[in-house]
Amino acid sequence: MPPWRLGLKIAFTLLALLIVLPVLPALAEPSTTQEVEEGLTCQCSCGLTVHSCNHLQCSFAVPRKQEIATAISAGKGKEEILASYMAQYGEKVLSSPTTTGFNLAAWITPFLALILGGVVVSLMSLRWSRQRAVKESQPPVVTEVAGEYRERLKKELSQFRE
Repeated sequence: MPPWRLGLKIAFTLLALLIVLPVLPALAEPSTTQEVEEGLTCQCSCGLTVHSCNHLQCSFAVPRKQEIATAISAGKGKEEILASYMAQYGEKVLSSPTTTGFNLAAWITPFLALILGGVVVSLMSLRWSRQRAVKESQPPVVTEVAGEYRERLKKELSQFRE
């Protein structure tokens, strides 16, 4: 199988995964408090999620944990809870960027760069191997200049021996 076909198969497989992966969380089981807490970044400047904030009396994480537990027991889902916090605090409260708008480029660009790089490397290696095969199949070209140099070398060597 030519390398470029393999590269195309890999590219299409990765593209299919990029389309299917965002749908998978919707098919999952009901949300737990830990999942929702890990979806929010603590705003106390610790840089951790609400679930893993290590400040004992954190002014953000402690009340949010209680609010999240109450919302989960009321039957709200993870996306609904995260959307309410995003409306209140903005997108900075989310621990991972959303997959809409410009943020979609942040999710897709690395994969596209890898796919494009793989395709370019495959095509270049194919081209180089074809060029090498063509050069190896052609007999070396002997010019008359080479014969002149051979005669000159013989004369100079004979003079050197004498």
